[in-house]
Amino acid sequence: MAETIQSLEDLSALKTAGVVEAPKYEQKLDKQGRAYATGKRKDAVARVWVKPGTGKIVINGRDVEVYFARPVLRMMIQQPLVSSNRNGQYDITCTVSGGGLSGQAGAVRHGISKALTHYEPDLRGVLKRGGFLTRDSRVVERKKYGRAKARRSFQFSKR
Repeated sequence: MAETIQSLEDLSALKTAGVVEAPKYEQKLDKQGRAYATGKRKDAVARVWVKPGTGKIVINGRDVEVYFARPVLRMMIQQPLVSSNRNGQYDITCTVSGGGLSGQAGAVRHGISKALTHYEPDLRGVLKRGGFLTRDSRVVERKKYGRAKARRSFQFSKR
């Protein structure tokens, strides 16, 4: 049944035998040579395609500067590319629906990160450490009956 271990050498041999290697991720491309991923945040869903290019980002047929006018949202979208030192190397095409601008920017960022890992699996460690591959699961809490909003009570009046 179970063998008894007599020495430390036997213990080290037993320890190295049970080690499982980390999974190797493969490149996932479509027929046009693009990597596809879906990003989500709040109620927004972004479909993202990444291919090698000059760094042009198009969202819903419009340029990123037109679609996301606020610089904070544009910076948020660029974060995965900047952290992986791939800024200006990929053309990104996105279609986003649902939610508001902030949620859509978060969804695009999540989608770009996932698509980059499909195109270059070696970037997974960098993007995971930056927290870009984790879907932010926070959503709006539903309204409860007997309350003005999710948690706020109606205004109290003594008379």
